[in-house]
Amino acid sequence: MGSTRAEPEPVVSAASYARWRASTLGRITERVETRLVSALAGDLHDRRVLDVGTGDGTYAIAAALGGADVSALDPQAAMLARAAERAAARGVTLDLHEGRVEAMPFADASFDVVIAVTVLCFVPDPAHALREMARVLAPGGRLVLGELARYSSWAAERRVRGWLGARTWRRARFSSRRDLCGLARGAGLTVLDLRGAVFFPPSGLAARVMAPLDPTLSRLRAPGPAFLALAAVKPQASGAGSAAVGGTSRTSQLTSRSRSPATEPRKS
Repeated sequence: MGSTRAEPEPVVSAASYARWRASTLGRITERVETRLVSALAGDLHDRRVLDVGTGDGTYAIAAALGGADVSALDPQAAMLARAAERAAARGVTLDLHEGRVEAMPFADASFDVVIAVTVLCFVPDPAHALREMARVLAPGGRLVLGELARYSSWAAERRVRGWLGARTWRRARFSSRRDLCGLARGAGLTVLDLRGAVFFPPSGLAARVMAPLDPTLSRLRAPGPAFLALAAVKPQASGAGSAAVGGTSRTSQLTSRSRSPATEPRKS
């Protein structure tokens, strides 16, 4: 019998996602994070969207509900199966691919928007992963990253849990605003915006009380968020023309759409 390919060790299981989402803290935190990522991604109607490290599909499903043509990538077959189940329950279809961000199975310039939430914090080489995301992004297209922030009470707690033996947090990398901007620029992208979210400590009671203040604190660039989200654009290739769509270039159309105010995200 031929050799079989060993699946990479999962960072988080589908069951862990479900348990987190069932808790008060998890439910509120995911809603706050999804709202920020959706705001930075902008209008996704008719956009070609890739969700990298999709997990059980929360961001991919939200994009599909927003009218996007969504592909989703994850290294775990079990995660993709769960994403397919959740997508079917919401009445949307995802184009699911098993693979890793370091070597994505997509041609150059395949997507208008690439979304990657809590991906860089678990890969060995974030700069290489970012370059690969930039490769599959079309000129004028937008990248949205969501990452674990370095300077927060959540990061402190997770570091302690890692020191005490929790495998997930022992492996995790926490980012500063400067880290994320540097990675994006190193991949040849232009940073458009960077905001924080989850300004409450890791407590369900604190989340219930403080979550309504989160959008205001994000706009004010308050210190101490547990989550950072960055939006960047891939510059148009020098000397390359854009195909006109109704008298407007595709690149400028993408930019104007992504800057439009986002509505409350539709949660999966």
